[in-house]
Amino acid sequence: MSHTLHKNLSRFYFVYYFFVGVFVPYWGLYLQSEQFSPVEIGILMSLFQISRIFAPNFWGWLADHTEKRTVWIRLNTVLGVLGFTAVFWAEGFWPMMLVMGALSLFTSSTMPLSESLTLAHLANTKGHYSRIRMWGSVGFIVASIVLGYLIDWAGISSLLWAILAVQVVLFLLTFTLTEAKVAPHQADDFSVWRILSNPAVIALLVGCALMVTAHGVLYNFYSIYLAEHGYSKGMIGWLWSIGVICEIGVFMLMPTIMQRFSLKQIILTSLALAVLRFSMIGLAVDNVVLLLIAQGLHAATFGSFHVATVQVVTQFFNGRHQAKGQAIYNSVTYGIGGAIGGIAGGYALQGLGGELTFLLAAAFPLAGFAVIAFGLKLAATHGDKGMFG
Repeated sequence: MSHTLHKNLSRFYFVYYFFVGVFVPYWGLYLQSEQFSPVEIGILMSLFQISRIFAPNFWGWLADHTEKRTVWIRLNTVLGVLGFTAVFWAEGFWPMMLVMGALSLFTSSTMPLSESLTLAHLANTKGHYSRIRMWGSVGFIVASIVLGYLIDWAGISSLLWAILAVQVVLFLLTFTLTEAKVAPHQADDFSVWRILSNPAVIALLVGCALMVTAHGVLYNFYSIYLAEHGYSKGMIGWLWSIGVICEIGVFMLMPTIMQRFSLKQIILTSLALAVLRFSMIGLAVDNVVLLLIAQGLHAATFGSFHVATVQVVTQFFNGRHQAKGQAIYNSVTYGIGGAIGGIAGGYALQGLGGELTFLLAAAFPLAGFAVIAFGLKLAATHGDKGMFG
């Protein structure tokens, strides 16, 4: 992979996940400041997951059919900007739902399309996924720390302008992305339904969805949970960042990890550590040391889990099915799984409290562990260290 292509993709990941680092830790706090209830916050935040159920599949099909990705990435980002601008006039639950619905409809498709574009480039150049994706983690860290202090200093309304500015920059960066040629593959003649009927694919999607269900609770309510226990916005930003800093370490170590352990072993270990992580968050919210350890486990519950599962998806969905495969993976796991976690988490938080809500969230990766252990069988047990190293 050329230096320019690597730089452009890395920069795009940095800014996209900068947006995620601005939005995920603090948007729930903004909604809370606007007097929305936990259930309303859960519904509004889960629009992003609900949109992931169907929107990426449409854009993924369009990308594979037209053999274009950059055009649709660019369209999604500009429509995301236009959809979000209405937030400055939105008051009340239904107007906010319309704004967040428009924003989520397009931003939910940007990364699956970008992932398929990146993976197509990597397949042709033998570049390194982990070294590109790592810059997304750096963007998240910078955003979550900077925004925490900005909000403490300037107030929660500053979040709106930060989100708008980052979206505009992301749109401008789409003009630096170049199209990738997808090489023909023997699976091109298969129907995508034939791939989806594979029991191993079903086990992968169900197991991943269960993992992300727990994370849906985390993404929607972790900051609110911490704020209710007296943590400042700056401290909340650091706690989010600790997890992503550890995630970067795992991304750098993935070539070695994938040489020593099978993809299934990596996924199972990540699920087991997720059970521990969510149990600790529920039981030890007032113990900063244990909370830091729990956040450090994000390296496994997202970092190693994400790299290993993306690699497995590329084994099952190749050639002309590549973008559709990434879209289906995102739709089922982050869409259905995230929506269940986000909405159910709102009801649980309101009825049971934060401690019990996060403790119950640990049951989902436990169930996911069982599904993957018994259902996932792989032809290639280890990852392609050239692409994912």
